[in-house]
Amino acid sequence: QVQLVERGGGLVQTGGSLRLSCAASGAPFNWYVVGWFRQSPGKEREFVAGMGRSDDGVADYADSVKGRFTISKDSAKRTLWLQMNSLKLEDTAVYYCAAGRYDGSRLSTQFDFWGQGTQVTVSS
Repeated sequence: QVQLVERGGGLVQTGGSLRLSCAASGAPFNWYVVGWFRQSPGKEREFVAGMGRSDDGVADYADSVKGRFTISKDSAKRTLWLQMNSLKLEDTAVYYCAAGRYDGSRLSTQFDFWGQGTQVTVSS
């Protein structure tokens, strides 16, 4: 098992940037596919970005964040990041990091381990 703790959320104006981090403990981080999801009030949890077990593997992004967000990780440091640039009002949500077993998955149901979430609020 792996335990995940997110940090870095906060309040930012539109067009600003935030960097989220996710610290892992427990099982080796490179055993897992990793991803970021987000959830806004009244909406389902949605996929934001993901990558495979390799630290230099290909990343996958939701269309809504492509070109603005960057996912990266360092398995030796057991840390996953999400760099968010050009933030928009619609990026406001609780952001979760997750770890799972299925390469290329965007389904939250296929991720086994979750952090507690960190709030990102974008204001005008």
